[in-house]
Amino acid sequence: MIWQKAFKSPQLQFVIGVAILFWGVCCILVLHRYYNFSLTYVSFDQGIFNQVFWNSLHGRLFESSLSSTESASVMQGDIPDVSYRRLGQHFTPALLLWLPFYAFFQSPAGLSILQVTLVTAAGFVLYALARHYHSPQLSSLIVVSYFGAIAVIGPTVANFHDICQIPLYGFGLLLALEKRRWWIVGILAILLLLVREDSGIILFSIGFYLVISRRYPRIGVGLCLLSLAYILLVTNLIMPLFSQDISQRFMVEQFGQFVDNEEASTLDVLWAIARNPGQLIVEIVTPVGKTISYLLGHWVPLAFVPLVAPEAWALAGFPLLKILLLKAEVTALSPHWRYAMSLVPGLFYGTILWWAKHPDRFTRQFRFFWTACIGLSLFFTLTANPSHALSWAIPDSFQPWVYVSPPQQWQHSQAVRSLLAQIPSDASVTATDQIVSHLSSRREALRFPSFQLRNDLDESVSVEYAIADLWYLQQYEPAFESYRESLKSMIDATNTLIERQYGLIGFEDRVVLLQNGANSNQTALNAWTIYQQELAPIFSNEVSP
Repeated sequence: MIWQKAFKSPQLQFVIGVAILFWGVCCILVLHRYYNFSLTYVSFDQGIFNQVFWNSLHGRLFESSLSSTESASVMQGDIPDVSYRRLGQHFTPALLLWLPFYAFFQSPAGLSILQVTLVTAAGFVLYALARHYHSPQLSSLIVVSYFGAIAVIGPTVANFHDICQIPLYGFGLLLALEKRRWWIVGILAILLLLVREDSGIILFSIGFYLVISRRYPRIGVGLCLLSLAYILLVTNLIMPLFSQDISQRFMVEQFGQFVDNEEASTLDVLWAIARNPGQLIVEIVTPVGKTISYLLGHWVPLAFVPLVAPEAWALAGFPLLKILLLKAEVTALSPHWRYAMSLVPGLFYGTILWWAKHPDRFTRQFRFFWTACIGLSLFFTLTANPSHALSWAIPDSFQPWVYVSPPQQWQHSQAVRSLLAQIPSDASVTATDQIVSHLSSRREALRFPSFQLRNDLDESVSVEYAIADLWYLQQYEPAFESYRESLKSMIDATNTLIERQYGLIGFEDRVVLLQNGANSNQTALNAWTIYQQELAPIFSNEVSP
């Protein structure tokens, strides 16, 4: 009876409508990107997660040959291993919770739908959390802000990532705190920790808020100690059992400005930061422009309330600090990047608490301003074309002009599919970023141009097939120098494989297909030779004075 009355609320009906619209539009965008092979370079991550799920479904928990190509040992000269467990790079046991879902939708596209669904479901939990304090009208506006936030839309239409679970667990934990359902708090706190090795920072921030607000100081201290102990235990004792990637690669890549060694543990990094408070301050505020832009991206959809809400700073402060300290600030300081989603629970809950103290500010004029801010957030999101999800409508570059129309994209995708159909479902394969996720539901898969791996018999073997999409790189090389460099390296790698007795058995729309030990198709080989001659002027201009 209570639920029937609640669903008759116009505000809740409006929230449901917005959520359905969000879910539908995001599903269309992610499926369009996947099926027309227009994924960005990070589509490689989509392949990693799909292979992790596929292997886990077949009893080989968290194993991935694709993830192995990113390991420190491979970067030091070893070859990828099919039995490599990704837990050495990122400790993500919470993914097993969604294994039954993957069992029904065994596809990288299914993972994208799962991501959109998890983020959408978190919106309903946020509404329940807001309703604990506020009227349906204010609560609905908070939820609309969520669905219109840059830090929500951008990571949702990106390739699948483990952080997509955080809004659901975070809002659920905070709602359980408000309802004093302590056993649910415990379960969700554990799930939040299990998302990633560093997601304990979010739980630490929640505990920190509970302490300084004096609402539940004992619980807050407990959450802080639990999260800190978990992070140190996992990163220093558990993850090294699988590989040395956390110390030899990730800590150095992300926080190398604080340490001088080629290896560093989390303890080493924390101690180095504590010994350099001056550098800490510099890293927090610089680059100034990017830092301000990043914060504005989070504040705009909430009408700048987090800026003046101490609760929001406390609840999101430590995840924000971690992002500001990341060495790769170009990618980290983007509200469209997946890391931005880790701030969402704290910022929105802090906003809810601020409104509870200032209900008189919710005037008609402010509601109009807030609505305008949500519109502005949507405008900035759409024009930024997050993860190239809107490349079918928005040019990727205006000067020089780079735009690939939907008919061109779909025509190219047909050529890719015709070549993929020639690769057996159980064959070992190496593929470029736009294609590799489509081939990741198998034991032996690599990222082109890698072509050797260690199989289950502990033998070093060469993959049976190689497929490379050069069309994608050629479309974007006029505007992006890195794409031109990648195009040249891919051509050289293809010729190297041909010299290594790989036969060129297919070449359609600038997509090459090679088979180990096969004779080359003469028509395809001639077309490949002509294609290289056509590209020669591009590379000659690159090296000319």
